[in-house]
Order: sequence, then structure tokens, then C-alpha cells
Amino acid sequence: MAGNLPRLDSEWLEADGLGGFAMGTVGLVRTRRYHALLQVATTPPTGRVLLVNGADVYLETASGTYALSTQAYAPDTLHPDGARRVAWFASEPWPTWRLRAEDGTEIEQEIFAVHGEPTVVVRWRRVVGSGVAQLRVVPFVSGRDHHALHAESAERLPRVARDGGIVTLDLGDGLPEVRMLANGRFQARPDWYRRFLYRGESERGLDAVEDLATPGEFVFDLTGADAHWILSAAPLPLEDPVHLSAGLRAREAARRARFAEPLARAADQYLVRRADGLSVVAGYPWFTDWGRDTFLALRGLCLATGRLDEAWAVLRAWAPHVSQGMLPNRFPDRGEAPEYGSVDAALWFVVAVHETLRAAARAGREVGEEAVEDLVAAVLGVLEAHLRGTRHGIRVTEDGLLAAGVPGLQLTWMDARVGGREITPRIGKPVEVQALWLNALRAGALLDPRYGEPFTRALASFHVRFWNPDRACLYDVVDADHHTGAMDAALRPNQILAVGGLPASMVTRARARAIVQTVEAHLLTPLGLRSLAPGEAGYRPRFEGGPEQRDGAYHQGTVWPWLIGPFAEAWVRAGFGTPAQARDRFLPPLLRHLEEAGLGHVSEVFDAEAPQRPGGCPFQAWSLAELLRIRDPKWTP
Repeated sequence: MAGNLPRLDSEWLEADGLGGFAMGTVGLVRTRRYHALLQVATTPPTGRVLLVNGADVYLETASGTYALSTQAYAPDTLHPDGARRVAWFASEPWPTWRLRAEDGTEIEQEIFAVHGEPTVVVRWRRVVGSGVAQLRVVPFVSGRDHHALHAESAERLPRVARDGGIVTLDLGDGLPEVRMLANGRFQARPDWYRRFLYRGESERGLDAVEDLATPGEFVFDLTGADAHWILSAAPLPLEDPVHLSAGLRAREAARRARFAEPLARAADQYLVRRADGLSVVAGYPWFTDWGRDTFLALRGLCLATGRLDEAWAVLRAWAPHVSQGMLPNRFPDRGEAPEYGSVDAALWFVVAVHETLRAAARAGREVGEEAVEDLVAAVLGVLEAHLRGTRHGIRVTEDGLLAAGVPGLQLTWMDARVGGREITPRIGKPVEVQALWLNALRAGALLDPRYGEPFTRALASFHVRFWNPDRACLYDVVDADHHTGAMDAALRPNQILAVGGLPASMVTRARARAIVQTVEAHLLTPLGLRSLAPGEAGYRPRFEGGPEQRDGAYHQGTVWPWLIGPFAEAWVRAGFGTPAQARDRFLPPLLRHLEEAGLGHVSEVFDAEAPQRPGGCPFQAWSLAELLRIRDPKWTP
């Protein structure tokens, strides 16, 4: 983003490649419990804890003292008034502000995360003004789980130690120590600041008030030098902070300059280390790595950006976790056993392997024999287990289609629950699961001809069983609740994956055109597809309110931008236009959205009705990935 002033509530993100990150707003006010200067993953990419939540910053000149920060306090107070001094902001190559004081002094503030390290660097530089000036920085710290809130306690004040120029904070509870290195003097003054208010959490119907501790303050002389503040959960070298800061800055600038464009670097922020491998964070600030999201997003994040090595690394990291033909829908935050509760994660894995092999062949890239063997074995293991039958009622029936589901579980991507109740259980034979199953069998047949017959049989059944002539589209679920012949005719977007979004379409050209027309008429919005058509039972026009209200609307009309990729592909395959025309027609609203919520990224969801406010995670992997996939000049359905 070029220098300008976006909405003050727009959010910026600096991810470190380990699952930790820094995050905040353009207007400097922390509006979420997740906003922080230093958040780290103790078991990357899970076990996230907030260490340094934020800071108050004051500029002192001969003319007076000017706040360069703002905090929100309960019940409804903003203090100090630094937000009104934000004059300019740029998100590239990292978040940078121009802060203008009333005496004409201008301070440039920049924040960047160091890739591959739990380290954040903050630099302040006077760019307009002269004379004596100093900066006072008061850090706020907690040491809490990223989902939790912090409360004042005498035992929870940070213990402060100094080793040369490094200030070390012990936050207790076995948390990583926080190390701070600065070219200013530190004055230890432990104390509490009380009743910070997070308006974003309040709007989500969650607890929104917490207390934070401070270890003291740093004082920097800006008269003839910049101020450098390095924060880390790892050991820092005992060296000149200006030199260290400059070296880290140059290294990060060079790394970021290697990306072809800002969107490619945005994609990089979702790639995170897991043990000795690589994985994909589903979204910031609260998701970790989820199976379905990882493989769905892989094509846009890695293949569309030419990062084949990373694609292989992700697939190889997940392949050993195939169990009874299934892959985890997520790895829990605290090291418990993985959860195998997704019917489609393993099928998306097969698709991702297939498309990565194709991409490597097109690029003329040699792939190691061992890597190919491992992934092919995993793919064939998935197919064999599904043909035999596996957990949660997942099995192939006499018609060759894939049945799935048991009461109490939601196995498809439409998986919201409210009070233990499944909103969209979709037990039976969901349409997108069949599209994935057919594509998986088709990919398997290229590796082993034995899968040709199951593919042919399932495809014939799909043509007969899913067409709904009354609505000129596909049923959402057949054999609903495992009752033979029971059909769920709710108009949902899942059917679009039988036409676009996967390597092969599974319908005739005539039916493809009818499906696209029906979906366009009832589900298409400028920012994606509605999850349920207006007028259907349970339709919800807004994604808002507390957890129960939001979960109840999650797949009941709420718009999902990732679906614009499958729809655009279906539109082209059905003969309505060329890839270039699809990009021109469907992508501009999402490209404009890059400057509206999570800067440079695409939100998780939007309201079903105008003005289509963004919701959910402001930084969502598969939303950005599908934009990248369709935007790729090499994209040819």
C-alpha cells in the first residue's frame, strides 16, 4: 500500500514464520485481545502467548509533551490522544506511520517482525523538526494465552533483570523470557495499568477488559539519533542496539524485496514452521494450522506464487499424519492428539498433491524420488481407506459415491455448532464431497489404473443422483441422514465445486451453464458467494453478535470470499468468458478490499447483504489464496 491514510480501524500484521506475530490498528488503538507487539508460539505454530501487548509513547520537545499512542479503557475512554496525530501510513514493506505533533515535529514509526525469529523491531525517527527532543516508551506486558485476558495480581508483576544493555523480563508460569535491547536508558518502575478495553471483543460478545503490567519505561534521546527498540523471546546478542537493529532491518528489507509483489509476501505470512516441516496457518489472529484450510490454500499460496519447494515441504510434513485414510482437521493448541473430524481434508490433500505434481511437470522441475514415493503412498492410502470405509461413517456405497457423517459431528467445511447443536450437519452424501472424491479417484487413476473403475461408477451415479431439474442446479446432499432417496435441496454454493475449483469438472457443459446461472442469480455477491440463498429456511443476512449468533449465521447466508475462485473457474469452464474476462469481472471488489480491513489481505467472511461488512479473521489464508490463484496470469481452467 502506498503512503496514505486508510481507515484507522484497519489492521496490520507482521508474522514471523513461526506462528507468532505482531498485530494492531492503523489508528494505534488495540481493539482485540490478540493485538500485541510480541506474540509468540511456544510450540510453533501453536501455544501462542502474548508477551508484550503494547506501549504508551510520548514525544517531548521544547514546545511540550505529545502522545504518540492511544489506549482504550473501560467503560469508554480513549487516552492518551496520540491517534489524532496519525498523519500518514504505509503497510509496505512493513507498517510505517508518520506522526505529526502540533509544534510541527514529525516522527516516523516503523514496526517489523524478523522472519524465523520471535523478534520484533520498533524504530522511531524524527523526520521534521529540530532542537532537543526525547521519546518515552512505557511497555505493557502480560504473558497470557492468546485467547485469555489478564488480571492484576501482586504475583504477576514482571521480574526485571539487566545484563549489560539487555533488559530481561521474567513473566513467570514457565513462559519465555522477554528480552529488550534499546539505545535508550531504562528506568525500572513495575506497576499496573488497569481496565484496558478491546472494543472488537465486545462487539463479538466476549469479555473485553483486562489489566496489564509495566516493567518501567525507556527514554530515548531523539536530538541526534533514531530510537531503536528490539523485543525478543529468544536470546539477543550483547551488541550495539543501533547496529543490531540496522542489520535486522537490512536483512528483512532484502528478504521482502525478493517477493514479486506485496500479495506474494502476504501469502508468505501464512507459511509457518511445524517441527521440522512446514505448514499453513488458516488465519490470523486466532486460527492455527488446519488440514482442510492448508490443502485448499496451498494452490494459491505456493503454486500460484511459484513456491514449489514450499508446497512439497507442506505436503511432506502432513503426509505422515494420514490415519485410516484421514488427515487431521486441526492440531490442538496444547499438544493433545490430533483431531480426525473432517471428511474433506484428506481429499483436498489428494488434490493438492496432484496439482503440485502437475505444476512441477509444467515447470520442468525434478522432484526427489523419495518425496514422490512418500506422497503417492499417502494418496493411495487415502483412496484405499475410503473404499474400505473409515471413521465417522465415511464409506463408499453401492452407487460408488462417498457417504459420511454421524450424529453429533459435522465433517464438511460447513462445521459450525451452537450449544452442542450442529447447524448444518449435512449427513449423507454432500455434493462438494462427491466432487472431491471424484477428483481424488481421477488423480489416483493416473497413478494406478485400479481406480479407473471406481471413478467411472461414481461419476455415472453423480450424474443421475445429484441433478435437481426443478431448480436447474445440484442437490446439496443426497441420501440425507443416510436415508436412501432423501434429498436436501437447499440452495448452497457447495455445488460450484462440481464445476470449478477442482482439477476437473464433473458435469456436462449444459448443466455447468445452468448451475453457474443459478448460483450467480441467488448466491453471487461482489465479495464472494453466499453460503445459503435468500429466502431459504434459516437464512441470516448479517454475521454479527455474540458467539452463538455468529456461529448460527456462519454458513446460513454469510459470504465466503474463497468461493469466488471456484465460481470464476466454473464461469469460464461453462463458456461464459475467458480467464481474463473472469478476472476483470470478479476480482476488482476483492482487490479494493485489500485496503479496507486486514491490510494487504482478504477477510474470512462478509455479511450476506449490503454493505457487506467484513467479519471473522481479517487475515484468512484460503481467502487470499483463491484470489492469488485466479489472479495468476498462468491460470487456465
